[in-house]
Amino acid sequence: MNAPTSAPTVTVTDAAYGRIADILADTPDRNALRISVEGGGCSGFSYKYELVDEEPAADDQVFEKDGARIYLDSLSLMYMGGSEIDFVDDLMGQAFRIDNPNAVASCGCGTSFSV
Repeated sequence: MNAPTSAPTVTVTDAAYGRIADILADTPDRNALRISVEGGGCSGFSYKYELVDEEPAADDQVFEKDGARIYLDSLSLMYMGGSEIDFVDDLMGQAFRIDNPNAVASCGCGTSFSV
């Protein structure tokens, strides 16, 4: 299936911003969390999380609040438009979770999806 044609923005919860700020405070040699969509995974696409020490690329959308900084490139945004990035801490463990309205299927691990 083709990527969605429009690229609305994503939202980031306070819990996600808070966890990213904590991680960046503990890793002073990094200044942002880059989230991207890559081909692969058991459902066709997967999310990649990477701590980086770089300035945003020209096509990046930057989300920033209270010491937390996220980079999301324009191609990944096409697949993630309308999504919510959250951080959950429950009985199943701690993890970033992306609620993606473009995903028509996902795997049990929550990091792989198809559109």
